[in-house]
Amino acid sequence: MDLPRLGADPAAPFPPVSEALDAPNGLLAWGGDLHPQRLLAAYRAGIFPWYSEGQPVLWWSPAPRCVIFPAEVHLSRRTRRRYNSGCYSLTADHAFDGVLAACAEPRGRDDEQDRGTWITPDMQAAYRRLHRLGHAHSIEVWQDGVLCGGIYGLAIGAAFFGESMFSRSVDASKIALVALCRLLVSWEFGLLDCQVGSPHLFRMGAVEIGRKAFGRCLALLLDETRQPTTRPNTRPGSWRDRASFAERW
Repeated sequence: MDLPRLGADPAAPFPPVSEALDAPNGLLAWGGDLHPQRLLAAYRAGIFPWYSEGQPVLWWSPAPRCVIFPAEVHLSRRTRRRYNSGCYSLTADHAFDGVLAACAEPRGRDDEQDRGTWITPDMQAAYRRLHRLGHAHSIEVWQDGVLCGGIYGLAIGAAFFGESMFSRSVDASKIALVALCRLLVSWEFGLLDCQVGSPHLFRMGAVEIGRKAFGRCLALLLDETRQPTTRPNTRPGSWRDRASFAERW
């Protein structure tokens, strides 16, 4: 397989996403590292890393792309009732390391929507660094003071790039996803990138769009000249004191 290799410089360019392979779907390049500059450039171009322990870093841009338009997220009546019962509480950026570690735990089964086993120690270190820089964020779900669910990813401009979520209690990951979408709506974000589709995500309102449509969305949402100066929540920084959540849905 003649796959482009990235240069050592974190500023080295990626190949055009139009050159991504059809099989395996979206494989674009290999090599390089997980330097923050390279990672941010990758996500801005619609590219993300995904590889196993012992492999070189592999870079992907699959098509079609699974996304959720935040205002269109769906929550079942059962899950809504469970959240409204008051048994769960929500926070943002209060336990990023805990969410990241939980997402990286082996599931013991073939989880249909999560790539937990792919979150290597190097990946964890890279996203913790992005969190400290104000780019990576988490939504936490708590039950009786114990972390029981969450989701994490990157916020760039007015787009959020979801990476992984986990659940240790019934519906906790669904509640985290809906809470994130509601927050994104309130902050005028236009897109939640889910990368690869699954029945679980489609039931919650995810759709698939083509590579060109996805690229147009990113061009609009990541163009800083188009972002209103009154939209501070699209800027890097902790969400810990910015986010607020409704007590009932």
